[in-house]
Amino acid sequence: MSAITSQLQAMTAGELTRRILNQEPLFILDVRNGSDVADWQIEGESIELVNIPYFDLLDGVDAALEQLPESSDVLVVCAKEGSSKFVAEQLIEAGRSRVYYLEGGMKAWSEHLEPVLIGQLHDGGSLYQFVRIGKGCLSYMVISQGEAAIIDAVRMTDVFMNFAAEKGAAIKHTLDTHLHADHISGGRKLAKQTGAMYWLPPKDAEEVTFDYAKLEEGNIISVGNTTIEIQPIYSPGHTIGSTSFIIDNRYLLTGDILFVESIGRPDLAGKAEDWVGDLYTTLYNRYKALSDDLIVLPAHFGKVTELGMGGAVSARLGDLFKHNPGLQITVEADFRRMVSENLPQHPNAYQEIRQTNMGKIQPDDEQQREMEIGPNRCAVHDK
Repeated sequence: MSAITSQLQAMTAGELTRRILNQEPLFILDVRNGSDVADWQIEGESIELVNIPYFDLLDGVDAALEQLPESSDVLVVCAKEGSSKFVAEQLIEAGRSRVYYLEGGMKAWSEHLEPVLIGQLHDGGSLYQFVRIGKGCLSYMVISQGEAAIIDAVRMTDVFMNFAAEKGAAIKHTLDTHLHADHISGGRKLAKQTGAMYWLPPKDAEEVTFDYAKLEEGNIISVGNTTIEIQPIYSPGHTIGSTSFIIDNRYLLTGDILFVESIGRPDLAGKAEDWVGDLYTTLYNRYKALSDDLIVLPAHFGKVTELGMGGAVSARLGDLFKHNPGLQITVEADFRRMVSENLPQHPNAYQEIRQTNMGKIQPDDEQQREMEIGPNRCAVHDK
């Protein structure tokens, strides 16, 4: 083993996540192509980033050395790991210390889940949010008296099974708030692995190829021997079947309908003109009739600034009606115009992701990873 290789240090996606949540200063040298970095990059209030493509560093790292601060840890990032390892080795050979490479690259960054305790439920239950910081996805686990329910699970199901096992809980239910288009759901897979019941809104399931339990308004799904109720609320707009949940009369899980800094887009199944009216009704009628004191827990976030204390993404419903830009336009015609003028580009491979979530195609693990590369882009305003 060479001296350079022995000095080379990996930083895992989990270690990077904790640095960001703790606001520890870090300088990132991203060696991907500029267009890839512009589309999707690591962000954080304590992060400084410079992009120098790998091919510009093959003949030497002098250009990078000129831009790297002496006093900060430096993390070299690429798509899969190999290029960042090479560049990090060259930086060390040039005399730099405190240089790391991102283990597994941006693919690993896209897949890391960080569990965050949201709060205690009555009768000793707990609600956890799983932050997929590199993709902006948020999943949830309700635990009560040895049972667990998972809401909007992503495809890395081992994380949920291992966490539930650590907490001594058996997974009894997996639920999707809607048919996702930005990421591959792990709900059905997780149900098969654990023997749980898989729930999906029937209006989103007209083309699915598998059996499921119908998630409809009026259902009360209990977790634990004493009831921690998950109450579905039909809330169309992002999709025709979108369904929200009230948990323990305290938390409102909004799926992709309402986010902390924006609202859900209505166009990922090609029905924008039809569904924007549903979105308006859900936000300005159904949600407006709910208690202002409910804590909103969305299925996504668009910016790292939406992460609060400890990494949690949440907000009081009444505060969102005061500050969220998507909740300030009460005239439906103006709302329709605002939504249509602020739609971002589509998520990567969103049509194939929808087909996968319907069970119509079965991509292998590597194909699924490639399909999910990039930000979620489920919100209006996320340009």
